Amino acid sequence: MQVEDTPIEGLKILTPRRFGDARGFFSESWNSRVMAEHGLDYTFVQDNHSLSEAPGTLRGLHCQVNPDAQAKLVRCGHGRLFDVAVDIRRGSPTYGQWFGAELSFENGRQLMIPAGFLHGFVTREPNTEIVYKCTGFYAPEADRSVRYDDPAIGIDWGLDGAEPVLSHKDAEAPVLADLDNNFEYGGA
Repeated sequence: MQVEDTPIEGLKILTPRRFGDARGFFSESWNSRVMAEHGLDYTFVQDNHSLSEAPGTLRGLHCQVNPDAQAKLVRCGHGRLFDVAVDIRRGSPTYGQWFGAELSFENGRQLMIPAGFLHGFVTREPNTEIVYKCTGFYAPEADRSVRYDDPAIGIDWGLDGAEPVLSHKDAEAPVLADLDNNFEYGGA
């Protein structure tokens, strides 16, 4: 497993090794012993899987606040997507900054998103599937959203002027400055 740091503390890109032959490949997408050696000590309690039929489908930006916060391990099961995490830990030197990575079935990359981050993605191909593990159960009362196009964050979704396919919830989400957020930075 290759573990890469990103410019935002705690946010990691994981690339599992693939062992292939004429039948296809085998890949170990998570191993708690190996990940603990890299300082990633998570216990996942829920797996989620979603399908977005149209390219340009944008889901996010979402999180759950404390005490129901979730860390997420995100990968693309089919197709290709651009995955984004935004640091919303108050006091963090990278508060409000975003990082994005292309995740695809072909590249096998995963994004390990700690609690204290917003998460969202936009699909690049038809019938794109995202699969992700969560460290907390879904708690509707803790669910929060921020606008995907909040100018204070300034995410470049790579839409080239096209309008994304959005849910009503995402289209009506507030900006980060108006988010009811109880995350505090506890890093170096």
